[in-house]
Amino acid sequence: MIDLTVVWAVIIGFAIVAYVVMDGFDLGIGILFPGLDRGTERDTAMNSIAPVWDGNETWLILGGGGLLAAFPLAYAIILPALYAPMIAMLLALVLRGVAFEFRWRDPRHQRFWDRAFHTGSLVAAIAQGITLGALLQGIRIEGRAYAGGWWDWLTPFTLLTGAGVVVGYALLGACWLVWKTEGSLQDKALVRSRWAGVLLLLAIAAVSLATLGLETKYTERWLAFPGIIATAQVPLATAVISFLFFRSLATRREAMPFFLALGLFGLTIIGLGISIWPDVIPARLTIWQAAAPERSQLFMLVGAGIMVPIILTYTGWAYWVFRGKVGHEGYH
Repeated sequence: MIDLTVVWAVIIGFAIVAYVVMDGFDLGIGILFPGLDRGTERDTAMNSIAPVWDGNETWLILGGGGLLAAFPLAYAIILPALYAPMIAMLLALVLRGVAFEFRWRDPRHQRFWDRAFHTGSLVAAIAQGITLGALLQGIRIEGRAYAGGWWDWLTPFTLLTGAGVVVGYALLGACWLVWKTEGSLQDKALVRSRWAGVLLLLAIAAVSLATLGLETKYTERWLAFPGIIATAQVPLATAVISFLFFRSLATRREAMPFFLALGLFGLTIIGLGISIWPDVIPARLTIWQAAAPERSQLFMLVGAGIMVPIILTYTGWAYWVFRGKVGHEGYH
């Protein structure tokens, strides 16, 4: 018999991964924006994401809406615990979207809109990282409600995860520009990719070590025998992909660095899954304890079964149509 709760956990997890993969690189371009020259370089960077950036955020809506519908108890606890970073993220995404459109329509104030695009991208990335860190460090629950304070989400650990997400998105953005652009902008993106790659590996190591000290469960899942035989493959794979990543940059492979950077993100997500599964709020609430009634899950699954393939098809088609290099005046 199929466990609908697990199915919905997989759907929401997939939506979150899709968002990180697809929206991460265009947030990264916003983070890198001040380092690009005004004019051709910035226009080219914006054109490289213009056909896809708005659709990428569909997955964020699916993840948040799916959490509310399939795991309402978790939603009711997580939202009040993380009001501040979640509201900051949403406002930042709105600012970023407005800036994206108005930098073209209001050229007299383009410098202001460029700053707004960078600020919105940076704040959104920091807020997402802080949200992740706050979930990992634990949310205080009494009964079926959040029992913590307004500032519980703000700790050195959450600031570390926030910085890690910023660096990771910057890496994706730089690798995307290596793939999609040419000339001086591509050369600049190669340099940024190397620095961001080093910083991301340092961030992964720092967050991983800090996470082990948060909960006994985390230490047991990663270091207890015989499970350590399996979990040790994650840092080993990270080392292998990191070597291939830096070699691909050295040989100026254009698309490969982006996909290897996604591989590093994939390994961090696998590591996150090892740490928290099957909890929806780590060490506090499992997916089964937070799940909606089975009939509700089945009803929603019908809609998801129709819409998710449509979204995937449209997304794949959009990326295929706008494949290839891009210049400051558009794709060629």
